[in-house]
Amino acid sequence: MKRILVVDDERQITRMLRASLQSSGYEVLVAGDGAEAYARFEADRPDLIITDLAMPEMTGLDLTRAVRRLAQTPIIVLSVRDTDAMKVTALDEGADDYLTKPFSMPELLARVRAQLRRTSEPDTTEPQIEIGDFIIDAGAHTASVRGEAIHLTPKEFDLLLLFARAPRRVLTHKVLLRAIWGPAGEEQPEYLRVLIAGLRKKIEGGGSQKYIQSEPWVGYRFHPSGASQ
Repeated sequence: MKRILVVDDERQITRMLRASLQSSGYEVLVAGDGAEAYARFEADRPDLIITDLAMPEMTGLDLTRAVRRLAQTPIIVLSVRDTDAMKVTALDEGADDYLTKPFSMPELLARVRAQLRRTSEPDTTEPQIEIGDFIIDAGAHTASVRGEAIHLTPKEFDLLLLFARAPRRVLTHKVLLRAIWGPAGEEQPEYLRVLIAGLRKKIEGGGSQKYIQSEPWVGYRFHPSGASQ
C-alpha cells in the first residue's frame, strides 16, 4: 500500500483529503505544518507528499527544499495562489506538480496516480549515456557537461535524459509534458517553460554553446555538442 503524507494547517482540508485518499486505497499520514511534516517524512518516508504552501512554522516551499536535499519523493503542491510566479517558484524549488484550490478530487487523484506510476516504473534505462559534451548516468542520477558535474532537480534530470535519448530530434511540447508529468501535465505548458529555462541555465551557464533549441509552436530540439557546431 502506498503511503501519502498530507500537509495542511486547515483541518477540514486534511480530513477531506484523508477520507478520499484512504477510500482510494492509500495509507495516509497527516501533518498540520511543514515542521511536523518534515519530522514525519524523516520517520516514515512516504511515497508521495501533498502539501499546502502557506503554513505556520515551516512553509510548503521550505518543506519542499528540505525534502529535496534528501530524496526525490514526489511532491504535489496545493495552493489558493494561482499566479504564474508562484507556480514557477514552487516548481523551481523541486515540486513535481501544482494544483490550485479549489480543486476536484478526481483531478487530484489522477495526478497522484501519475506521480506514483512514474516513480514505481522499473528503471530500464542504460546505466550511462555519453553523447556530445554530456555524460549522464541514469542509475546514479548524475550528469556532467564538458567534464563538469551539474546539479539538477529530479525533473531537470528527467528532461535531460529524454533529450539525450533523442538527440537532434524535435520533441513536441505534448510529448515532453506527458513524459515528465504524466497525462495531467499536458494542459500545463508553463511547467515546461520553467523546466527548460532552468535546465538551459545549468547546462549552458551563459556560455556560447546552445544545447536546447526552441522550435516555435512545436517543441524543442537537443544538440549534445552545441547548436553552434
